[in-house]
This record gives sequence, structure tokens and C-alpha cells, in this order.
Amino acid sequence: MPRVRVAFHKILQNTQNYHSFDKKADHMVSTLFFSLEVGGRHYQDLRVEIRHPFGTDFKSEPVEVAKPVGSYVGPWNHAAFRDLCEKCYRKAVGAEGSGIRITGGKDIRMWDNIIGVTFSGEFEVPESGAESW
Repeated sequence: MPRVRVAFHKILQNTQNYHSFDKKADHMVSTLFFSLEVGGRHYQDLRVEIRHPFGTDFKSEPVEVAKPVGSYVGPWNHAAFRDLCEKCYRKAVGAEGSGIRITGGKDIRMWDNIIGVTFSGEFEVPESGAESW
């Protein structure tokens, strides 16, 4: 099975409300910028939107990951990609965040933050006939 290598470069934290006074207002929308290497070919300038819908708990609920945007067309493993996106974001933002560390606090609102990241990972994709974006 072919392997895909993903290298994340930047996060645009579009908006995030954390521990709001009104829990229904808690949410997050961010864009991850990345590149891919598949079968010796490189794909640059790719991006994907990730989010926590309004009213969800950032610490305990998984991140939703949209369909990536970019030039790659081929076999894909969205579940494995989603896991990498979530690990990248949580490594940069949250209790253990290297970009924005959140510990305690109430009614935290963040928007339009750009965080440079160096995070990569790999996953397998089927030879053919698999989901593609």
C-alpha cells in the first residue's frame, strides 16, 4: 500500500471560544496549511478547515476535518488524515500547546492567530478505488 507523508506548516486560528460563560458559544474554526508527498510526487499549498461545532467541548470531543483543498487527486484515507490534523492542532493549541497554551481560565476568545508549526506524519492509502478528494 502506498504511503502519504503530510507536513503541516501553518495554522490560521480563524476563531475559537473556550470555556465561555455560555457553553453553547464554545467553538473553533481553523485552517491548517500543509504539503503532501505521495509516490515520490510533491504537492504544495494545500489546506483544510477543521472545526468544533458550537456547543462542543474542546478538551473531550474530536475535531471535525473537512475535505482538503488542493491539487492532489488520488487514493485517500480521510480517517487517518483527520487523526493527524487533530494531533497537529492540539499540539499547537490547548493544555499542552506549543503555540497557544490554555490552562484554566474562563471566557477565552481567540481569532485570526497565525501559528507556525512543524508537524508531520504518514499513513497508508489503498492502491486504487479509494476515496479521493
